[in-house]
Amino acid sequence: MSKIKTQFFCNECGYESGKWLGRCPGCSAWNSLSEEVIAKNSKRERNANSAKVVNIIDVSAHEDARIMCGLAEFDKVLGGGIVGGSLSLLGGDPGIGKSTLAMQIAMRLSLRDVTVLYVSGEESAQQIKLRAKRLGDCGKKLLLFTATDIDEILLVAEQHQPQLLIIDSIQTMFDQNISSAPGSVSQVRECAGRMLRFAKERNIAVVIIGHITKDGQIAGPKILEHMVDVVLYFEGEQNNNFRILRAKKNRFGGINECGIFSMRTEGLVEVLNPSAILLNDRSVAHPGAVITPFMQGNRPLLLEVQALACQSYYGMPRRLVSGYDYNRLIMLLAVLERRAGLLFGQQDVFLNVIGGIKIDETAADLAAAIAIVSSLRNTAVGNDVCAFGEISLTGEIRSVMNVEERVKEAEALGFKTIILPKSCLSVVKKSSKIKIVGVDDIHAVMDLI
Repeated sequence: MSKIKTQFFCNECGYESGKWLGRCPGCSAWNSLSEEVIAKNSKRERNANSAKVVNIIDVSAHEDARIMCGLAEFDKVLGGGIVGGSLSLLGGDPGIGKSTLAMQIAMRLSLRDVTVLYVSGEESAQQIKLRAKRLGDCGKKLLLFTATDIDEILLVAEQHQPQLLIIDSIQTMFDQNISSAPGSVSQVRECAGRMLRFAKERNIAVVIIGHITKDGQIAGPKILEHMVDVVLYFEGEQNNNFRILRAKKNRFGGINECGIFSMRTEGLVEVLNPSAILLNDRSVAHPGAVITPFMQGNRPLLLEVQALACQSYYGMPRRLVSGYDYNRLIMLLAVLERRAGLLFGQQDVFLNVIGGIKIDETAADLAAAIAIVSSLRNTAVGNDVCAFGEISLTGEIRSVMNVEERVKEAEALGFKTIILPKSCLSVVKKSSKIKIVGVDDIHAVMDLI
């Protein structure tokens, strides 16, 4: 009886080792190596004449080779549609709407006479039909196939020659030549590699859905993200209707675009003017509430930042945030204490961003600081005032990017005053509809409040 051979694989980068190591030599991650059984792959014949060397001048590439799915937000994130022969990875939290988005894309393409093969390893054909019935109409060229064997899937795709192949999900697929369980590092890597070769050789676009770990990363080896052409993240809060689609990697376009959707009973609906919807319930000015223009990719969004500072009855004051960086809040409180003379040692401070959207840029520092001071002094900021700018440790208000886009969005929604860094006044065009106030340090901000 032959001895079973095992190998250790890194769950982060896919590094292989003959023995267990506490720290991966490839990515320096700790305790990331897992043991898996290795089986010899069946020998495949190689045809040396199958590969051809061509001159780049002779290669024709047309933009019309992209597949427009009909969802403008999705096409915009990809840079103009799905490229033929590409391998895209769509990841997101459980229940966020990955399968719903993939099904809506498949249904819209089938209505445009595009052949789509939807392969599911998690649901039956009846379950997929129930979801499709809820989402709307579909064409006759939407094909369903429920399987997990990668050999069967590629054989069926070879027979029907679809223009788009959707795999739901990569963690359920397996290769019979590998003895490890589906979802393991070796299985995910091998299945993704075979689909990559299939997409390039047959010029068929492939979209695979991936699960997310508790750390917010796509499950499986990190090398999976390096293999694919496009990496998309579908984000949002479970108790909020808004969903954001981001491109973390895109070989055929930029990664500075995002798509915003609203989850409803009939599926995902594109949100064309999210700022107006997010500020729809704001009618009266309250202490501790300030509007800030936040850049979501290339699109400015007006978000409401709310702060609450109240007396603490515990030995250690509490600091809680939602949609904002906790460490950034601690830094702002230290700057306000040291540079503005405000005391928060006996104050509980809570900071919240309305709409369930996470702010990950420093341009919201000024709005957060104004909201905290407004709540501390119980003084409401004007309902038609918004602010943005980065606050440094010295108390200075530093300039940020995309100043003109932020000002235009605030002006379009009827705001009368905007507070921004004084250094940004030179790049902003004067307008009779909005008053622009420049501040250079935290003391000037206190005088305004």
